[in-house]
Amino acid sequence: MGRQDINQGGVSTEQAAGLPLWKRMLDLALIIAVFPGLLIVGIGAALVVICGSRGPVFFRQRRVGYRGREFNCYKFRTMQVDAEVGTHRDHFRQLMDTDVPMTKLDARKDPRLVPLGSLLRVTGLDELPQLINVVRGEMSLVGPRPCIPYEYEAYQPWQRRRFDAVPGLTGLWQVSGKNRTTFNEMIRLDIAYSERMSVWLDLQIILRTLPALWQQCLDSRALKRRPAAPSETGMAKSVGLYRL
Repeated sequence: MGRQDINQGGVSTEQAAGLPLWKRMLDLALIIAVFPGLLIVGIGAALVVICGSRGPVFFRQRRVGYRGREFNCYKFRTMQVDAEVGTHRDHFRQLMDTDVPMTKLDARKDPRLVPLGSLLRVTGLDELPQLINVVRGEMSLVGPRPCIPYEYEAYQPWQRRRFDAVPGLTGLWQVSGKNRTTFNEMIRLDIAYSERMSVWLDLQIILRTLPALWQQCLDSRALKRRPAAPSETGMAKSVGLYRL
């Protein structure tokens, strides 16, 4: 299944086909309902980035979403401008090839992060700009997370079934353990969502998102307090060599 780019003018016919009318209306209604609060929180997150390091507030990256279609995904920048990114590719391959929990590369202290960048990431506030993608129809509030193109290329054919649903900010995987699950468990949860997608399931996932984020914060705090394994220490040192 090949990837396709979206038209610059807006949402393509294929992209729109992945968003049922009820899902599109639910997304827009919820965004409008909580927009004032989101604006205040977003301004606070932007100030963290501005005060923490020089460089752009937003980070733009190509991601793969519905049926392999690429689009520009937006986030608040949480890493230094000249941060090394090659280590992420190796970490992703390790998660795919081993039956280990989906622990993030930056779960422990990461020198690539801007001050308080870890807080923005663990609380999901760095992903608030993706509401732009939701409004444009490239994403939904609920759905599988969009992946990076090189990740997509490594997927097996059955794993690409997770792209039968438009990507989202939160999803069944995120509220079902997330970093405690393995890569293939994530894939199966995303496929299950694409097959069971309904307004009631979306509402349940949205209601479970805040408790899931709170548990993620607790897990992250516990991980940072736990002594690092020798392999993790070596990886942290290699990540630290990110400046030219």
